[in-house]
Amino acid sequence: MARDADTGAFGDSEESLGEASLGEAGFDKSSPGETIPDEVEFPVEDVIDLHTFRPAEVADLIHDYLSEARKKGYREVRIVHGKGTGMLREKVHAVLRKHPLVVSFRQAEAEAGGWGATVVVLLPL
Repeated sequence: MARDADTGAFGDSEESLGEASLGEAGFDKSSPGETIPDEVEFPVEDVIDLHTFRPAEVADLIHDYLSEARKKGYREVRIVHGKGTGMLREKVHAVLRKHPLVVSFRQAEAEAGGWGATVVVLLPL
C-alpha cells in the first residue's frame, strides 16, 4: 500500500521512498533533476499508530487503512491515537461510526494501549 506524500491518502502505486535524502537540518539533499516519489510505501498490519500523521490526514488515512486491512484479511485491527486531550480519539471514533466496513469498535485492553487505542472489528471478506 502506498501513501501519497502530499495528501496522505493511500493508493496502489508500487513506488517507495527508500533512503531518506534529508540533510542535518531537514533540507532536501537530492540532486537537481532527481525525482522524489509522490508516494511512500507503508506495510499494512493489524495495528496503525497515528502519532506520525497530521490530524488533518487522519480521516482519509483511516478510510484507506481499513479498506487495505480488510483486503489483507484482518477481521480486527487496532488504531493507536494516544491519550492526550482525547480530540484525536473522538475524531477517530467519528470516522469509525460512519465507516461501512466497521462492525464495532471499543477501547483497547490496558496491555494494548487502554484508552490510547481503539480496537476495530471489520466486516468479513
